[in-house]
Amino acid sequence: MKFVSKGLIAGLVLVAGVAIAKEGVQDPTVKARMDLMGTIGMNTKTLGDMAGGKADFDAAAAQAAKDAIIAASADIAAKFEPQATDPVAEAKPEIWTNWDDFVAKAGALNAAATALDASSLDGIKAGMGGVGGACKDCHTTYRM
Repeated sequence: MKFVSKGLIAGLVLVAGVAIAKEGVQDPTVKARMDLMGTIGMNTKTLGDMAGGKADFDAAAAQAAKDAIIAASADIAAKFEPQATDPVAEAKPEIWTNWDDFVAKAGALNAAATALDASSLDGIKAGMGGVGGACKDCHTTYRM
């Protein structure tokens, strides 16, 4: 349970960071990446709020959030492949110099989201550690 809490906290911090970073972005490629990450963050928060007792369990909302994370995480490589920059971008240049590792980390998020059982509160609680851990692993390495 302790790991789940850490994952939830990391996810919420990531959501806040994405929301702040979007202000003032000028490059459309960077904005598309930030929007994608915002989608992941928002849906991670939905699941995290359920797992943490801040929101009631809702199977349909949980499944929708899971599906959104799976779809968005599958699009990470395509959105990040162009090496676009912007003054408010938080992507480190190591993304492109360590491309295979970055793509593998995106794949780990996709796998964790796919494995998450959204049909029950216990399933969400059990799966959020993997989702939050995948987010944290990538952001620790590739986000400023």
